[in-house]
Amino acid sequence: MKLVLGRDDLAAAALAAAGEAGSDPERVDVKPVHRASRGFVNESDVDLCELAIVTVLQAVAHGKPVLLLPVTTLGRHQHQTLVTLGKLSVADVEGHSVGVRAWSQTTGVWVRGFLTEQYGVDLRKVAWTTYEGHHVRGADDPSWVTRAPKGAKLPADFMEGRVDFGIMGNELPSDDRIRTAVDHAHEVAEQWSQAQGFIPVNHVVGVSEAAAAEHPAAVLAAYDAMRAVLTATEESGPVARHPVGFEGLRAAFTKAAAYALEQDVIPRAVDYDELVERTCAALGVPAARLGG
Repeated sequence: MKLVLGRDDLAAAALAAAGEAGSDPERVDVKPVHRASRGFVNESDVDLCELAIVTVLQAVAHGKPVLLLPVTTLGRHQHQTLVTLGKLSVADVEGHSVGVRAWSQTTGVWVRGFLTEQYGVDLRKVAWTTYEGHHVRGADDPSWVTRAPKGAKLPADFMEGRVDFGIMGNELPSDDRIRTAVDHAHEVAEQWSQAQGFIPVNHVVGVSEAAAAEHPAAVLAAYDAMRAVLTATEESGPVARHPVGFEGLRAAFTKAAAYALEQDVIPRAVDYDELVERTCAALGVPAARLGG
């Protein structure tokens, strides 16, 4: 049983628990962790894999043998990831250019959702540029999005002025000229999360259908172990940063799925209960066994 998890503490707990449950687990080290997504989704080359929440939605919408294990491995605020170098602000996004690494990048899906809901932006009146394809085979950019020339990189295009705004998380360059397009972005993000009842989820855990059928006890043991780690390390605050369990993830998945459909990231609506039912059927457990 092969596992790809970015956090060492979660990986150690899952490996130990899966081993005690009778499997022979192995951690596959992939950095950054999102590079494992294509192989997992399209080829099932590992059994349990950390995935972006939007990758899960795309995989299910495109009929891939991917199941959700309701564990949040990365949650974070996102308003601060829309950045600019000049005097432009979020009010100027329409009519200007915005670069994002991939159309299905979860950070981009969250930010575009904020742009439409909070700031009234018509996404089709923005000159969008993407730099990579999708993790899920069969998914394509919308017709109203432009792919950058081969070899181009978002940080360089942003810093050199070829795009007016960038949506960047970990790839954000370190430069004092960069500022958030949303004024007081962190405060706005906190207010949004408190109003919504959740912090945007970036990464969760996926399980292949084959692994669920072959190693159900090990998968469930890995879930229990990761849940225990996250419960013990969760920071205090009004909203959980790393929710665990089907009900804990319902609000984030439902909102992300709505955003993804509106943005042509997924070809059909994906109802959260579909994800719950598929996982429970594969593992042979009721939803309550996995916190829902």
